Amino acid sequence: MTSDNQSCFWDPPKDFILLGISDRPWLELPLFVVLLVSYVLAMLGNISIILVSQLDPQLHSPMYIFLSHLSFLDLCYTTTTVPQMLVNMGSSRKTISYGGCTVQYAIFHWLGCTECIVLAAMALDRYVAICEPLRYAIIMHRPLCQQLVGVAWLSGFGNSLVQVILTVKLPFCGQRVLNNFFCEVPAMIKLSCADTTVNDATLAVLVAFFVLVPLALILLSYGFIARAVLRIQSSRGRHKAFGTCSSHLLVVSLFYLPAIYMYLQPPSSYSQEQGKFISLFYSIITPTLNPFIYTLRNKDVKGALRRLLARTGRLCEK
Repeated sequence: MTSDNQSCFWDPPKDFILLGISDRPWLELPLFVVLLVSYVLAMLGNISIILVSQLDPQLHSPMYIFLSHLSFLDLCYTTTTVPQMLVNMGSSRKTISYGGCTVQYAIFHWLGCTECIVLAAMALDRYVAICEPLRYAIIMHRPLCQQLVGVAWLSGFGNSLVQVILTVKLPFCGQRVLNNFFCEVPAMIKLSCADTTVNDATLAVLVAFFVLVPLALILLSYGFIARAVLRIQSSRGRHKAFGTCSSHLLVVSLFYLPAIYMYLQPPSSYSQEQGKFISLFYSIITPTLNPFIYTLRNKDVKGALRRLLARTGRLCEK
């Protein structure tokens, strides 16, 4: 009998209950509407950027190769989490299967780490464009951009694989309630009833590598960019140079600040109540805002969108 009970405790649960805001039922409908609208906007915005980057010949430069991958990442990011959240908010059963939960946090961490490196590659592109403009076409050639993107996707996958291997081994002793909107590794570690020292240390080391190293490279790149821009004599030239970087800096801030708060704090001080709302922010708000930040502040993208809409209008008239 004792062995049966122990087996029951160590066997993985069939599903998890995602608590979300079940303790605040009056918030469910407003949040459902916000999530639905944000998801639609994120889909439309990111698909538009991918289309114009692929279809408009004027946007075949390295910057837009990285931007189209960033939009694809944001598209996948929201699709990994938001549909599940909408289904749970619209029903009384707020569950996700054990397999579905594993797939969700595996893809979520894969995409997150990939985005860290893509943002660093975009900073490198801006550095070369402003500090080495005469050699830009030679340095940032298409094969290099594709290699950087490939490294981003593969390294993100490697990190996710390590996290999944360690997390699926954790016992939960019959505990099924996740105080979160969706499955992610810190919440799974917090739920476990075993010693999670190895998981905590591995998560801290890998996240520090995938967050702090790219962030340091981004800050270093912008340090050199700021020094180069301040040497420009024309105020118009300085304004134009800073303008090309401001969108990227804003996107970096929206992505990295929540990630640093979420993943680079000691496990003992991790608050699931705060963490779930921060997770909500970078899983839906940031991917929704990114395409509008790049569209509203980028004349090339706005021009490409206008040309695409005009071309679509002419095709419809025929």
